[in-house]
Amino acid sequence: MGNLIVFLKANFFHVAPILAAGIFAIAILLERIPALLWIYPMGRQAEFFARLRDLVMGDRIAEAVALCEASRSKLSAQIAKEGLLRAHQPEALIEDELEIAVRSAGQRVLRRTQFLSTIANVSTLLGLFGTIVGLIQSFDAVGSASAQERANLLAAGISTSMNSTMLGLAVAIPCMVAFSYLMNHTNRLIEETEQAAIRTMALIRQRAYSSELEVSDARRSKAA
Repeated sequence: MGNLIVFLKANFFHVAPILAAGIFAIAILLERIPALLWIYPMGRQAEFFARLRDLVMGDRIAEAVALCEASRSKLSAQIAKEGLLRAHQPEALIEDELEIAVRSAGQRVLRRTQFLSTIANVSTLLGLFGTIVGLIQSFDAVGSASAQERANLLAAGISTSMNSTMLGLAVAIPCMVAFSYLMNHTNRLIEETEQAAIRTMALIRQRAYSSELEVSDARRSKAA
């Protein structure tokens, strides 16, 4: 630990970008992890849409919209809300609005997560840059320093090379692991939003079909 602190002090301007990248990655993780794991997903989607179906089929659209509004942080609820608000419109318009809602939700889900991959790549390259700098220092020591200074300068150059590589990888590896983990949850959320749009459209069609049946039965009764 002591050697690392000495290295950081001696090469601060070189390692500062790597440290900045690490801090930026931590900030992204602190925002993305709660959003993707707890805020956006709907844990009981089937139960939610079962309650929504009872309200919609009972022609209680306002209550169904209020139910969606009560779960405003959940992406599936917001997509269902956008569809129900236009339940009186033609199907083509409802489908277009649901598609827009799904794409908007996808953008919210993907926001900033992909920066982790970029940070991992940049950190690795910055570490490699430090490795090259250390090797240059080592070669300069071998070529120009005196016999007494050569060993110290050579050791310092090798230390810079190894520590730079280690620091770059120390940032890059967790970022790549976190990126893979969060992208897995991201893909699940995108699938969840697509399913929410399909279920919402199905509910609206069932309501319209039920209304048509009631009108048809009423006409038959009058005709009889």
